[in-house]
Amino acid sequence: MITPKIETLLKVCELKSFTKAATALNLTQPAVSQHIKQIEEDLNIKIFNRTDKELKLTSEGEIVVKYARRMVTLYQNLRRAIELEKKQLKHLSVGVTHSLENNIISSVFAKYCYEKNNIHVTIITDTIKNLYNMLKTYEIDLAIIEGKILDNDFKSILLDTDYLVLAVSNSNPLALKKIITLEDLKKEKLILRLPGSGTRSLFEAHLASHNELLDEYNVILEVDNIATIKELVQKNFGVSILSNSACLKDVKKDKFKVIPVENLSMVREINIVYHRDFAHQDILNDIAKIYYELNQQA
Repeated sequence: MITPKIETLLKVCELKSFTKAATALNLTQPAVSQHIKQIEEDLNIKIFNRTDKELKLTSEGEIVVKYARRMVTLYQNLRRAIELEKKQLKHLSVGVTHSLENNIISSVFAKYCYEKNNIHVTIITDTIKNLYNMLKTYEIDLAIIEGKILDNDFKSILLDTDYLVLAVSNSNPLALKKIITLEDLKKEKLILRLPGSGTRSLFEAHLASHNELLDEYNVILEVDNIATIKELVQKNFGVSILSNSACLKDVKKDKFKVIPVENLSMVREINIVYHRDFAHQDILNDIAKIYYELNQQA
């Protein structure tokens, strides 16, 4: 179902050469040129700027390639879904934000698959922005995120509420405190998630509500991986703002302490987000039920 023109476009984009693409696809160079020309004529755009050194995508070309890659991914998902249907299996693609990766989400879906026998789940971890894009193009069926996606094409189910805390080493003097102030925090070396992450955005929003800027704080390191941040905190290389749920197991094992920050009620929702046309309400109900059960046991 993916046309040769799409395959040719992606190969030219990958190799940045009509000649190399022709060789890789076992086509003639005129055939490759014709495929690109047909796409350009169909869309009334120019895809590549041709220079002496290499091919470069135009702004319109970048859009075409982005959607072409999505088309290939969707087709691959289609073929996989058909193969699973032949085996009488259902496939579910679930996107999870990095902050929730260390939550009980994986256990929820492991328990769900164990109980159902005929379900196959793929879990993808990414940023909220990327998960939103994957939802829009049906690359994933569900997204479990902090906060909400404000789009009328989607619905959501509230799974839980979580809140942000300050994670500090057991050997840090702050570990003896019941609560810390923003002035205390300004004296510390901060290790934070990357800009755009849900945790980071919520922290910055709450600072702004108190007329505070992150620039006033000593951010020494930005890391995408939460496990790495927790390890650095444990070794007392700095302190971090993390979700309480992501720290529960570590705190129980006495790896580090978590402390609330005065006047910062950094509460957030954890939601299952899905398309309005998602037809399996029973799956959503089962996931929410298992999440609640496991959360009660944690």
